[in-house]
Amino acid sequence: MPETDGRAGLFPALLKHWRGQRGLSQLDLALAADVSSRHVSFLETGRSTPSAEMVVRLATALDVPLRHANAMLRAAGHDPVYPESDPHRALPEEVALALRLMKDHHEPFPLVVIDRTYDVVDLNHGARALFGMVMGDLDPAAATGLNLLRLTFDPAGAQPALVNFDEIGQALLWRAQREVLAERDGPLRQVLDEVLALPTVAEDWRRVDLSAPSSPALVVHLRAGDVDLRFITTVTVFQAPQAVLLDELRIETWLPCDAATTETCRALAASFSAGLP
Repeated sequence: MPETDGRAGLFPALLKHWRGQRGLSQLDLALAADVSSRHVSFLETGRSTPSAEMVVRLATALDVPLRHANAMLRAAGHDPVYPESDPHRALPEEVALALRLMKDHHEPFPLVVIDRTYDVVDLNHGARALFGMVMGDLDPAAATGLNLLRLTFDPAGAQPALVNFDEIGQALLWRAQREVLAERDGPLRQVLDEVLALPTVAEDWRRVDLSAPSSPALVVHLRAGDVDLRFITTVTVFQAPQAVLLDELRIETWLPCDAATTETCRALAASFSAGLP
């Protein structure tokens, strides 16, 4: 029987937590994972100890993020199966190539790659040029490391340039709150707490409406000086990533909503590229 490091009750608690987060009964989970509901019940009460294969099967059926699937494996006394590489290390070659192609082909329009805490880990020239325009004192070449969540709400950041901040702010804040509620994510919770302390957060945004659907795309309206830009933004993730780092990457693509935005992006990107060494 696998060792549990004195945490015999941790796996049952995690399993019950994730089943509750997904709104499934024990029978629902049993059907999704192709096991008996009796076995699910025994696992949740600690009467049975799962194999590593069973933990992965249940985590997959519950769509548990890979970092938390590893936590379930450890709680059950098994080694993690999904690599947890340092986020600052180089991406696998094929992934780096895919991102490079996506960035290049999306020019001159912005594309931003963020991690699970909304930190910017990569971006194309179009995104650097846009950040430099919106935040005049920002060196666009140093945009990596910015946090999009903080930036959106910071009165000294991008918030004054967001014409439809009320719509964007509420949608983004509620998305982050849902992610914290679902994953009990320490690093993201810290970022969220910092954002909630900012004066730009409306009082009625602080309690997330879990019944409100999340929009698959958002329209962002920016104004900086005489420049007026409108984008529709979408988020892309890697399918079946099989590694924690890839599971947590989000690729935001910004598409122009009108001809004026298209031309401005072309001019901004050309100006930015001309200034590169």
